[in-house]
Parts: sequence; structure tokens; C-alpha cells
Amino acid sequence: MKTFQSEAAMQVENIDAYEALVQFLYRAPIGLVQTDLDGTVDMLNPMASNLLMPLAATDGLDNLFAVLDAVAPQVRQMAAAFEQPSGVVCDALRVPLGAAHTAPGAPQVLSLSLLKLDPERLMAAITDATFDIQREQETLRRRLRSEARTDALTRLPNRAAVREQLQMLLGRPDGSGQFALLFLNFDRFRQINDTLGQAAGDQLLVAIADALLGTMAERSWGGTPGARRIDAAAGSNHLVARVGGDEFVVLLDGLRHPDEAERTALRLLDVLSRPHRIDGRDVPCRASVGVFWGAGADGDADAAMRDASIAMIEAKRAGGARHVLFEACMRERAARRADIEAQLRTALAEEQLFVVYQPVVGLRPDGSTDYAAGVEALVRWQHPVRGLVPPFDFIGVAEECGLIDQIGDFVLARACRDFMRWREELGDAAPRLMAVNLSRAQLAQPDWSAKVRAILDEAGMPASSLQLEVTESLAAQDEQTQLRLHELKALGVRLALDDFGTGYSSLSSLHLLPVDTVKIDRSFVCKADISYHHQVLIEATVKVASSLGMNTVAEGIETEAQAAAVRAQHCAKGQGYLYSHPLPTEALVAWVKERRAA
Repeated sequence: MKTFQSEAAMQVENIDAYEALVQFLYRAPIGLVQTDLDGTVDMLNPMASNLLMPLAATDGLDNLFAVLDAVAPQVRQMAAAFEQPSGVVCDALRVPLGAAHTAPGAPQVLSLSLLKLDPERLMAAITDATFDIQREQETLRRRLRSEARTDALTRLPNRAAVREQLQMLLGRPDGSGQFALLFLNFDRFRQINDTLGQAAGDQLLVAIADALLGTMAERSWGGTPGARRIDAAAGSNHLVARVGGDEFVVLLDGLRHPDEAERTALRLLDVLSRPHRIDGRDVPCRASVGVFWGAGADGDADAAMRDASIAMIEAKRAGGARHVLFEACMRERAARRADIEAQLRTALAEEQLFVVYQPVVGLRPDGSTDYAAGVEALVRWQHPVRGLVPPFDFIGVAEECGLIDQIGDFVLARACRDFMRWREELGDAAPRLMAVNLSRAQLAQPDWSAKVRAILDEAGMPASSLQLEVTESLAAQDEQTQLRLHELKALGVRLALDDFGTGYSSLSSLHLLPVDTVKIDRSFVCKADISYHHQVLIEATVKVASSLGMNTVAEGIETEAQAAAVRAQHCAKGQGYLYSHPLPTEALVAWVKERRAA
């Protein structure tokens, strides 16, 4: 009797446990589906029915795989391929339902986990993953937005972040505070990159970023504390950002007068002028700063950035290592330069540029003149509408926009061809030396020596008949320039130091430069006949150059008195309007023939 009662009690307990399990499955917040191995449904709870019903076709919910075939056919394949007697077939598989199976407010994505319970049964757990997907997408959007507004190298805000912050400042009501935008560009940064390599250049950019941040964080000069790699949306009183290449900006808010912005610019220039330690060496890097004052701005962030950049270019044009406050007239000048740049590109393509030649004469000790000593090649621009454009109207623009190397290469190739043609036509009376000016951009080309060699070979011109001229300031700049000059010397080309007396070198350092000729600047020659001081300077230059085996050329001779003065100082050659203006090739041939006949 006791045994029968015990068995009955156990049956009741089992029934109660089963009912409890059924109640749990019925009320579970996730969908649960039990099937056999081919997907035939043995049991599903109401949540599973609600989630799967939009997918059910005419067959209803009798087979899980058939229901899922439209959106996740791989589930059937994964179940068939799972050979273990039990285990996880798939876990948290995301199943987008698609527009055909959803309605507004209904689940858009399901999450499906499939478990093999034993060799004959499967259990699927299904949940609505729509909210999780939306949350993940929003997190990803925020992260991507942050990355899109951050410079990868320096981790400073980038141009997009600056533009966003500028737009916010420009959109504030009048009288809510003034701001200033400082646009910084580093002078000769490309030469540093070429000399030390891009990796060192990147280190320098990071050092510059840290210097800017450190300076803006100082309290002693009145800056607002807390400058850092900040989010433009954080509302800080200032922002430091890298907007591209070697260009940085500092955005200052809450100012009262432009003087405050200019004082900040001066402080930054002072800090940035100090050498940065890169790869065990001190690297100087001067900056040019354009200052844009936000009062009265028209609400266009791009225009504010453009105007600050224009002021920076004006600072660079003025010699660099300084700041310039933007003025409206600068925008007009920038527009003119942009117009000249566009027309200059057309001029190169349509061969509007041509070369003229100014004679260089020999000043013989006996008082006679050698009219075949040489010529200097000079570029000119014959504009189809404006006529002859003077060099000072376009050479500076060509240097700024990167066209000067193309122009220089064109002049060199044309001059070499003309030189050889004169030899055929004039014989011994032809000029014996062709002088061509070198630009900084040409010397920066790693393969430029090879290009000179190729131009000489193509023209059939001896290297010793070519003289390449560099300005004094360029020749004394850095080791990379010195290396390139020595490469040219190794070709057999002659080198001349142009405009001597106006640059960085001196008579005491002349022996360090690999040049054959020193060209005395016209600012000394123009007073050679009336100023004893200038006569002494010319005499000293001639003597030092002669002691080093170098020739000298007096530039800008315009009168017989000036010619007599430089001849008295034993200057070897002369050049200037006294002898001839620059001449087209046909006129030069006529000039040579006329002097030979005389």
C-alpha cells in the first residue's frame, strides 16, 4: 500500500514539474521551438509563434526550416551538416527579415540560436534583435564620426571638426563673443621631409602638435587652461587642429580685440621657432601664420578658413616666420594669383612661354670687350590677350603653385637647343657659355641631375658649356641642396652664385660653396662709380673669389662709368642694359653678327 502511494506521489510531482515547464515555456520572453532533425515542429511557445508568423507561408509554422528558408536558408544546411550527437549548431545568428516580412514597429532582425539536444531533437531560441542592431549601429556611427573628425597621425581634431566648430561660432547671435582663427603653415617643411625622410617628417608633425597644445595650455600668458586633443563639440574656449599636410589651425573663442589673437600668434611663432629634437638632431622649423578675426564674418566656415589661409600665404610671401592679419584686399590679390595660375597652366600647355637671352660680356684687362663670353637665358610669357607679361607678375605665382620646376625645365631644354643651333650658325663667334637659373623646386627633385644629363645629351651640348645659377640664399640652405650641387658639378656643369651680397653667406664662407662664378648683385654695381664703400665691397669680392679660383660677373651695368668702375676692380665679366637688353634668339644672332663685324 505504501509503495503504491509513493509511486502515485511521484507521478503527481512529475505532472506538476511538466506543467511548470510548460508554463515557463509559455511565458518565456524568448521564442523557443523544438523540432526533429528535418525541422518538423514538435513544440513552440507563443513568443516564437509571434516572431515567426510574419515569415509563415501557406504551410504555417509546421516546419522551422521551411519558415526560415526565405530569410536564412543556411540554417537548414548547418543543421544537416552538424554530425555530433549534441551541441551548438549556431549561436546568435542575425536574420534580417526584409521589407516583405516586416511592418512599422514590428521586429526587423531576429537572433537565432540552434542547439542539437540529442540525435533526434533540435531546440531553437529566437529573440528580437532589432534594438540591439540599432544600438550597435549608433555606436558604430559615433565611433566613425569621431574617427572622421580626428587626424590619424597627431590625434588632433581635423578639418571637418574645425569646420563644424567654426560654423557653430559663426551661427551665434551678435554680441555673444568674438573669435579668431590662426592658420599655420611651416616654411620649408618639404625640404625637411626630403632631407630626413617621411618618418622623421611625421615625428616633426607630432612634435609640432604637442608644442601647440602645450603653448595653448599655459596660464602665464593669459590662455585658457585645458587645451588638449579636444572634441570640437566639447565647447572649449580654443581648439588646436591639423587640417592637412603641415597645416595647423588654432581656433580662439571669447576674445575682445584682434590684438589678443595677434599676441597669441607671436607666442606660437616664438615657441615653434625653437628646434625640435628628431632622431637625435635639432630640426628648426619656422612657421607662417595667417590671422582671421571673426567679427563681422558672413557665416560661412569655408570662407573663414580660406581667408585665414590667404593671410598665411601673405605672411609666407613676406618672408615667412611672421604673422599677418587678414584684410579684404588680400582676397582680391589671391583671386588674381589664382587667375594667373590657371592661365599659366594654359600657357605651359599651349607653349605661350618663350626664352630670351641677355649677353654676358668679357671685360678684358686691355680694356676691350669680349662679346661672345656667354648669355643668360630668361623666361618670358606672351599672353594672347594681355600681351607680354613681365616675369615679376608670374614667377612668384609659379613658385607658390609648384609650376616653377616645369617652367625651369622648359627653359633649360630650349636654351640648350638654341645654344647648339647658334654654334652651327655662328661658329667661333657664337656665345661660349649658356647660363640658366635654377629654382628651389628643381633642386628638390631627387633625379634632377639625371634630367640635366638627359637634356644635355638630347641637345648634344657639352656639360662644360652650361652654367647653372643659384641664388646665394638657396645655395647656403641645407645639406640636401649642397649634395645636389655637387652632383651637378660631377656632371661637368659650371655653377654660379647669383645675386651675391643679398643672401645668407659671406666672403668668409664662400669657400664652402661648390661654385665657379660669383655674380655681384646690381645693388652694389649701380653705385660702383659714385660710392667708395661699394667699390671696396666689389674689390673684396673679386679678390676673395679670385683666390678661390672663381670668376666674377658684375650684374646690372647700365652706364659707361659703372663699367669702368667694375673693370678697374678687375671684375672678369659684365652684364646689363649698357651692352644689351634680353633678346629673342633671332635678335641675339643679329647682335652677335653686328659686334663681330665691328
